[in-house]
Amino acid sequence: MLVVSIGGSPSTRSRSGVLLERSRQWLQDRGVEVVSFQVRDFPAEDLLHARFDSPQVQHFQQLVAQADGLVVATPVYKASFAGALKTLLDLLPERALEHKIVLPIATGGSIAHMLAVDYALKPVLSALKAQETLQGIFADDSQIAYGEGAKPAQLAPALEERLHDSLETFHVALARRPRPVAPGVLNERLISARWSI
Repeated sequence: MLVVSIGGSPSTRSRSGVLLERSRQWLQDRGVEVVSFQVRDFPAEDLLHARFDSPQVQHFQQLVAQADGLVVATPVYKASFAGALKTLLDLLPERALEHKIVLPIATGGSIAHMLAVDYALKPVLSALKAQETLQGIFADDSQIAYGEGAKPAQLAPALEERLHDSLETFHVALARRPRPVAPGVLNERLISARWSI
């Protein structure tokens, strides 16, 4: 299984990034290959000028096309997900998330931003034809403590439990995901079925 994780925070120190990293570790511990992208790693010009021919953007598009699922994490700014993340998602083809399971994760200053996942991020994922967008996770900033030095970041116990539950659901959804059939194989099956009738 291949999962692409996308971090939507423009900051290197990010609570949504902490949750994304925890998710990556959890999935890799269960044998899932995870390829990580951060919006801040893309040249700003590629995002702002929608450079579909950029090598980095094309590499991103190819890995998303190969992925079984995505984990998308973002901070909430002004009642919506990060604008930099939107510019990156806009560079994906129209049906880029077809046949894919998506787990959205968001962090914000207070629980007042909780609905940003449902009202802002999920419609964009739906427009990209995600096969299934899971419930997702929202964490307010007080539930995540940054790590200092060798000390790792700490999550509130309730958040840790919700994250593990969501990742378990995501993992199960990936395992039951129907594999798309290549057009050539489908054509052969249709021809042989026609002759067997």
